Amino acid sequence: MRKSSAALATLSLAAAALTGCAAAPAFDGASCDRDALSTGVDSIATISGEIGTAPDVELHTPIGDVSGFDDVIVGEGRAITSATQKALVEFSVYSGETGDFIGATAYDEQVSQMVSVADYAQSGPALAAALECATEGTRSVVVFSADEAAMAFGVDEPAVVVLDVVSVFPSRAEGTAQFNDGRGLPSVVRAPDGRPGIIVPDTEAPTELVAQTLIAGDGETVAEGDSLLVQYTGVTWADKKVFDSSWERGATIFDLQQLIPGFSQGLIGQTVGSQVLIVVPPELGYGEQGTGSIPGGSTLVFVVDILAIESSAAAG
Repeated sequence: MRKSSAALATLSLAAAALTGCAAAPAFDGASCDRDALSTGVDSIATISGEIGTAPDVELHTPIGDVSGFDDVIVGEGRAITSATQKALVEFSVYSGETGDFIGATAYDEQVSQMVSVADYAQSGPALAAALECATEGTRSVVVFSADEAAMAFGVDEPAVVVLDVVSVFPSRAEGTAQFNDGRGLPSVVRAPDGRPGIIVPDTEAPTELVAQTLIAGDGETVAEGDSLLVQYTGVTWADKKVFDSSWERGATIFDLQQLIPGFSQGLIGQTVGSQVLIVVPPELGYGEQGTGSIPGGSTLVFVVDILAIESSAAAG
C-alpha cells in the first residue's frame, strides 16, 4: 500500500495512484483550449525522459521574471475538469537564474502525490493554472515569477517546474445504473456533476446492514484491507440531515480497516466505478455513544462512489 509524502515543504500533498480515461476539454463547465493558454515558455528548456520519471532538463537561463506554462507533451487520457478532481502528479523545480536543481517530488512507485487544482490555488497558483484541463500523460513547463516562487518554494528568484500529470481520477461513479426495488429504503437523486441527494423515507430504519448497488462499475473488486478513493455523503436516518460529505472538498482516501464496521462491510465486494447506498445500524456505526454531531443510537445512510483502489495502483 502506498504511503503519503510531501512534494516540497510548502506544498503539502496526499497519497494515491490510480488510473483514468479520456474526457472532454472543459473545466468547471467552461470550455478550455490548452493551446490558447500557451505562453511560449517551453522555449526556455530542453527536456527528455518518460512521463512520471525524473526528467533530464537543460534550461536556457536566466529566464527573466516571467510567468506562464506550456505543454511539452500532451497526454491522451482523462482530463481534469473541476477544481476538486484528484490527479497524481510529479514535478521537479529548477532555478530560473542558474538552472540549478531546487527540489522534486519522489518519482517513486511507493510514494505518490495526489492533488487537485484547489490544493494549489493559494500556495502554487501557477501549478493550479497548468492543471486546469490537463490530460493524463501531459508534461508541462511551468514558470514561476520571483514573487510566485517565493510563496511556493521559499526561494528569492524565478523558478521553472517540469510538471507531469501521471494519472487523473474520475470524480464520480462511472458504471451502469441498476434497478432496485428499494421499498422502505432511501432514494437517491443526482445533480449533473454526480453529487447525490438522499431522500430518507418516513419509515422505521432497517435493523440490519443494507448495501445496495445503485451504479455498477466494471473495475476491480474491493477487498478487506484495501484503501479506497471515494466520494461520499452521509445523513442520519432520524433527522435526514447531511452530517458529512466529500463533494465540497473533493474525493477522499479511506483505509477500510480504520472505518466504522458498517461502512467497510458495505463496500467490500463492490467494484470500482460503482455507487453504493449503505444503511448502517447503530451497532455497526457509532453505537449508543454517538460522535460529534451524530447522536447515540443513530442509523446512518451513506451514498458512496468508489473511484479507485489504492492498493492496486502500483500496477497502473
